[in-house]
Amino acid sequence: MSILLITGTSTDVGKTVVTAAIAAVARARGRSVAVCKPGQTGVAPGAPGDLAEIQRLSGVARVLELARYPDPLAPDTAARRAGLPELTLAETAAAVDSLADADLVLVEGAGGLLVRLGDFTLLDLARKLGAPVLLVAAAGLGTLNHSELTTRALHSAGVRCAGLVIGAWPAEPDLAAECNRTDLPRVTGVELVGAVPEGAGRWDRERFSAAAPSWFEPAWSPFG
Repeated sequence: MSILLITGTSTDVGKTVVTAAIAAVARARGRSVAVCKPGQTGVAPGAPGDLAEIQRLSGVARVLELARYPDPLAPDTAARRAGLPELTLAETAAAVDSLADADLVLVEGAGGLLVRLGDFTLLDLARKLGAPVLLVAAAGLGTLNHSELTTRALHSAGVRCAGLVIGAWPAEPDLAAECNRTDLPRVTGVELVGAVPEGAGRWDRERFSAAAPSWFEPAWSPFG
């Protein structure tokens, strides 16, 4: 089993769509994939969340959500407000391990690297699992600072960054986006391994899955 954790420089940078794209790429290579979303927030019980979107886009069947909280907040804050138990590092790591019969297990975090999922962050989970983290970044202004801060935190913790992916590459990139595409690897020391077209999350599964492999560098693999 290979485990890959997906985090973002912030919220709404395209983590869910990137996770779906990686799942689609792995499935196109004939590999089995499972996806875990430890804490889903801002979605009512029974309503489709991020995992449903990943399933719709990629066709992956095996998904696991550990906790759901109604408020659109960090999971630990949302849990306290709802009077529900917070996730723990031990139970979350055990849940990921329970998917070990899949060739690839993807774990999508909430917001950025240091958002509290419960009594821990995605960085803590990566260290516990001994797994790399893929960083999803925005295209525009501010992304250099956010990306460098995140990759520095990973490096300081001894966690390997599996690459940078721009989560929503605009159809008509402005000057900042064009420069950032060149500067992101320079300031972070991490390879830019992909860019997902803006709006791809609205595509149907057939179109999305067929195009997904072209969004990543040919030499990059989610299997490390």
